[in-house]
Parts: sequence; C-alpha cells; structure tokens
Amino acid sequence: MLSYILRRLLLIIPTLFGILLLNFIIVQAVPGGPVEQAIAKLEGLDGALVGRGGADQVSGPHYRGRQGLDPELIASIERQYGFDKPPTERFWLMLTNYLTLDFGESFFRDTKVIDLILEKMPVSISLGLWSTLIVYLISIPLGIAKATRHGSPFDVWTSSIIVVGYAVPAFLFGVLLILLFAGGSYWNWFPLRGLTSDDFDELSFLGKILDYFWHLVLPTTAIVIGNFATLTLLTKNSFLDEINKQYVMTARAKGLSPNRVLYGHVFRNAMLIIIAGFPAAFIGMFFTGALLIEVVFSLDGLGLLSFESAINRDYPVVFGTLFLFTLVGLLLKLVGDLTYTLVDPRINFDSREQ
Repeated sequence: MLSYILRRLLLIIPTLFGILLLNFIIVQAVPGGPVEQAIAKLEGLDGALVGRGGADQVSGPHYRGRQGLDPELIASIERQYGFDKPPTERFWLMLTNYLTLDFGESFFRDTKVIDLILEKMPVSISLGLWSTLIVYLISIPLGIAKATRHGSPFDVWTSSIIVVGYAVPAFLFGVLLILLFAGGSYWNWFPLRGLTSDDFDELSFLGKILDYFWHLVLPTTAIVIGNFATLTLLTKNSFLDEINKQYVMTARAKGLSPNRVLYGHVFRNAMLIIIAGFPAAFIGMFFTGALLIEVVFSLDGLGLLSFESAINRDYPVVFGTLFLFTLVGLLLKLVGDLTYTLVDPRINFDSREQ
C-alpha cells in the first residue's frame, strides 16, 4: 500500500503540469486579456474588446492596441502584466514560482493571490464541508431504507421528495429560503449576508459558534436540498443491485439476521461506488457547486473569486485557483482509493497493478 501511495503522489506532478499547460495554451487564444483591457480603458472603450484578438497578440509589433498609442506606453503596460516575455518563458516562470506556492499578485486587486485564496477559503470550506457531510448523512441512510423497503409507501413518498430535489436547482431553493426566512416576504429569522455578524469579535466562544452556524443554515440547506437526490438514488440502486445477488441469498439461507446480512455483507460492496464518487461530489460542492449560492447569499468564497477572475482575465488568480482545485481534487481521489480498503479489506491496489 505504501508503494501505491508513493506512485499516486508522484503521478500528481505530471497531472498538474498537463492541466496547467493545457489551460495556459487555451488562455493564449482567449480575447480580451489584461493588456487589451488596460489599453481599452486608455482609449476610452472600457473593456469593449470584441474583435481585438487573443492574448497571444499582447506582445510583438502586430498587436492591434498599438494603433494610436505611444509604443513606450504599450511596452510599459506589457511589462506591468508580465507580457513582455514570450509565452514559454512566462509558463516556465509560473511553474518555478508554484513550487514555492508563490502564485503571484492579482492584476486588478493589488493583492497576492495566496492572500486572496486564504481570505476566501473559510467560506468555501464552510459551505463544502458541512454541505457534503449533511448530504452523506441524509442520503446514505435514506438510500438504504429505500432499498430495503423497495416498492413500499415509504419508498413512493420519499421518491416524490427526491424528484423535487433533483428537478429544482440549489440556487432556486436559496431564493425561496430567502423569501421565506431571511426577511424577503415573510419571516426574518436568519441573516442574509456574510459568514459572521458584525459584532462577531465581541461574542463569547459559544456565541461565536452559534453565530457561525446561524449564518450557514440557509445556504447549507439550499445546497443539501439541491444535491441529496442523486446520492440517495445512487445508494438505493447500489444496495438493490447487491441485495439481489446470489451471496446474499446464501447468507439468508444460512439463517443470518437481516441486519447482519445488510451491514455485514451487502454494505461494504454497495458502498464502493458511493465512495468512488466522493471526491467529485466534494469538489463540486466545495468550489463550483457553491458559486450561485455564494452570489445569492452574498458570500465571498473561492467559487465567486475564480469566476470573477476568469471574466476579468485576472490570470494569476485564475491559475492559482486552478492549481488549488486540481491539487485538492487529486489528493481527495487518493483518499477515496484508500477508503476502499477500509470498507473492503479484500481490495489490494498493489496486487492489482502487478
């Protein structure tokens, strides 16, 4: 197992390199880079960059923005954003800086990227961690209950709830919760903005904990309602598939109790596919899935930061968050593989690769 972990950790290096390289190449073809935006503002166009060409034209004598502006001014803007160097040199410099977790400085926020990430991290961690935990705590027991009561009234009416959760996006649930419970149209029970109150520092330790979770109630509820349906159905179908297999019938024929059959034999086999989807589910809630929730509830997290940076062509922030998302995703995938061995000790990754 140790050799498998070492191989997977070493594999992270070329994977990160490939993802960063691919996205760096794509960025070169995207129009409206930071140099173009700066020049557009000088020309009074305020970002009207359609038709100006891609980021690969931000340097060299053919850059269209040079028309009507002092070439020294253009060169100064290129140096300011680091586009006075060829793409290969910029990419190599970025990689060498990333080895020391130096993601550079934001083009438009006048702040180091690592400081921006650390500033937004509490919101994303709070939403992703608690939402994922609650979704799994609800979906797995509910899916098992539906599988063991397949076709019963309980299965039917819970399926109706699941259909609603599957059909309505999480951000719409968020809007509904605001209308009902955050002073929108009815009750004003929960706060709407931020992760903590303005007087958070003045509260007691218990008061800080309650205030923190009080702010998370609505956004976390919206994410959970919008995401628990898929995992519940996956759990149910996985357990149903295992329950109908021959080894389960044999265990029942030996006189084992239903709980012993379910949790002693079926559970570890049925849970493998659920564990396999954990990294993707966590990353989805941790970053991309919470983007609209962050907007609806005025929470400034990593999802919103990465989206705004992509729109504004803030490349240091874009690549810094991309590096973080990819690294966390790859590490969680490794954790998911290791969890296989906890659920089913029969799995041996070392022998599988021989």
